[in-house]
Amino acid sequence: MSSLTFILSVLLFQLLCTSHPCQRILTSAAAGGRWQLLQKSIGISAMHMQLLSNDRVVAFDRTDFGPSNLPLPKGKCRFDLNDTALKQDCTAHSIEYDVLSNKFRPLMVQTDVWCSSGAVTPNGDLVQTGGFNDGERKVRVFSPCSSCDWQESNNGLAARRWYSTNHILPDGRQIIVGGRKQFNYEFVPKNIAANTFDLPFLFETNDREVENNLYPFVFLNVDENLFVFANNRAILLDYVKNKVVKRYPTIPGGDPRSYPSTGSAVLLPLKNLKASAIQAEVLVCGGAPKGSYSQATQGEFIGALKTCARIIITDPNPKWVIETMPLARVMGDMILLPNGNVLLINGAGSGSAGWEFGRNPVLNPVLYRTDNKIGTRFETHTPTKIPRMYHSTAALLRDGRVLVGGSNPHTYYNFTSVLFPTELSLEAFCPPYLEAKFNNLRPTIVGPNSMSGISYGKTLTLEMEIRGKVEEKLVWITMVAPAFNTHSFSMNQRLLVLGNDKITALGESRYNIEVRTPRSGNLAPAGFYLLFVVHQDIPSMGIWVKLQ
Repeated sequence: MSSLTFILSVLLFQLLCTSHPCQRILTSAAAGGRWQLLQKSIGISAMHMQLLSNDRVVAFDRTDFGPSNLPLPKGKCRFDLNDTALKQDCTAHSIEYDVLSNKFRPLMVQTDVWCSSGAVTPNGDLVQTGGFNDGERKVRVFSPCSSCDWQESNNGLAARRWYSTNHILPDGRQIIVGGRKQFNYEFVPKNIAANTFDLPFLFETNDREVENNLYPFVFLNVDENLFVFANNRAILLDYVKNKVVKRYPTIPGGDPRSYPSTGSAVLLPLKNLKASAIQAEVLVCGGAPKGSYSQATQGEFIGALKTCARIIITDPNPKWVIETMPLARVMGDMILLPNGNVLLINGAGSGSAGWEFGRNPVLNPVLYRTDNKIGTRFETHTPTKIPRMYHSTAALLRDGRVLVGGSNPHTYYNFTSVLFPTELSLEAFCPPYLEAKFNNLRPTIVGPNSMSGISYGKTLTLEMEIRGKVEEKLVWITMVAPAFNTHSFSMNQRLLVLGNDKITALGESRYNIEVRTPRSGNLAPAGFYLLFVVHQDIPSMGIWVKLQ
């Protein structure tokens, strides 16, 4: 990040502190939080979403929805004889949304990206893989620049990837796990391993004629192995040796949590990073009871699951702990907030994922307070007015808001005579920590003026400003990896609590805070992260840092 960019970001944040858009919205605060309509229409339905390090969000749906409501610029058209909807399409199916200006521009994808996956590489490029039809083995790259567009390579994958999951590895590669009829994994780029590797666990978790194991929940554990969850259970995978090193118990009750019985999951914040043994914990929430998908195809919509299951994956004898949510939810998203809490948002109260198979939209976000005692962790917040059903998305922004878009449970764009019309809008949920009453507690990062790169295992010093009384023991720094979000799962989502090693008062409400950066790529793979200072659960605006 250049010095000029940093200074402009600080000035913008100072303006937001006195006039944040979330603080000007006239909605009820009884339940907590605010909603902000950003765009009535971006022309496409945001089925996939990724925040990049230039504060722009890339979103896309699929090419075979038919023509979108956003024309491609300068008479451009896509010609694809293999497309199942349009052989010539002069409309966009992807956009770049500029968060700071609240503007967007059309992007052009060449082949079908429907139900694909992706991750951001260490250099900041979005690498997106797979899709449907002629897109199923494609690898596409989008670089964060003001004039960039999608670049595509033919047959960059060894197998067809549709409903797969990607994860960045400590060596910078991506692993791509599973997908429809793919009981294996592979890597991109292909510089080390070019072939696929069998993963029988995906076959074992495949329910006949329903699947219930697509878009598996994949997390990098602190020992470099991968936690892979599908259906109702999980394994720990040594992806280098292609060996399962641990099998976790089935979630009590045995109901499925993976697509199409779609729940969601997060790796909870990693803490105590200086310890010799670091604990890692996973939270899985929502989903649909056994048989929900089959019943939905017959017009019967079973109530969604109302439980979450939490497990310490590094424990030698791990066990699931069950918690009850205030609201049952299928097709919901789980977003890690800068202070380490989890936001549950979007989804339905009954049915399952799939065309027309969801009912009873869940309009209220729910906050999960990670460190509270069990039984006191959930808070229900202010509802939106816009149902976000199948094919909805959510992403954390640098200013602490959560961007929300999408919802299209139809095989094409459909705006009339249906229960839940195709949704083209973008809105933002403003968590309670953005309320004006917390401005005196809210930190502002004011230095250093350049954070172009930070190294592993080094001391990092930030200068911050807090206008109110500072509780030094309640100040800490967090690092958040922005995620690739689709189908209720945020791939590569990761939050590290760096803590607070030392605070030094500088006068005039300014302080230095020192922390130690993560010691290895097993804890935080190299790449771009958002760095926040948190004071009494109130986060600053984030700054971009590149861990290398």
